[in-house]
Amino acid sequence: MASTAVAGQVLDGSNPAVARVRQLVGGRQEYSPDGWSRCWEEGVTPWDLGQPTPAVVELVKSGTLPGDGATVLVPGCGAGYDVVALSGPGRFVVGLDICETAVAKAKQWSAAAAGGDESLFAFVAADFFTWEPPERFDLIFDYTFFCAFHPSMRPAWAKRMADLLKPDGELITLMYLAEGQEAGPPFNTTVLDYEEVLKPLGFVITCIQDNHVAVKPRQGMEKIAKWKRMANPTDPDSAQ
Repeated sequence: MASTAVAGQVLDGSNPAVARVRQLVGGRQEYSPDGWSRCWEEGVTPWDLGQPTPAVVELVKSGTLPGDGATVLVPGCGAGYDVVALSGPGRFVVGLDICETAVAKAKQWSAAAAGGDESLFAFVAADFFTWEPPERFDLIFDYTFFCAFHPSMRPAWAKRMADLLKPDGELITLMYLAEGQEAGPPFNTTVLDYEEVLKPLGFVITCIQDNHVAVKPRQGMEKIAKWKRMANPTDPDSAQ
């Protein structure tokens, strides 16, 4: 069952597409790159809106995103809608996904959407947990990524966020607060789950609010949080 563009889908076990994702990916502690690839190959992507996430569009309109040569990372970028939406003059965005099929789709879609101008973004097929970019990022945007991992992997997720951000960099998490799920993905998630793994690494919430522009099936289940990574004097890059 392919995702429904624009309207979106509810991301819980009542959705047959989510049930199929769980069959393909599994709810094991280790994650399955092959399973996620099969989701894209079969068109079973209920998280995919077929357009930029409305909250991303609002963030861009707000004028609060970094510019002046800032670099942005979107891990688990899928078809790349948010990557293109976040990009702009003075802001280069990298979309990262472990699935080559998703990256190929992102490149194809973005080439048409950007009118041939692909100088402000790029897509990389690689594993978030092992990929080493040439330099750290000013901003990372996470949506339906944290909740896709088994809870046992969340400390590793946070560690990678700290490793990939510049000192004083910003992390924006669009939290999908799934609850009452006996399996995943998406796994049961609370704001406290984010805090428990991010705060020990020096992340501080600077803003948190309900996502008032969430698509209808997800309204009331999403919050947007902005985190600042405080400079660590033991970080070799903190003096840069």
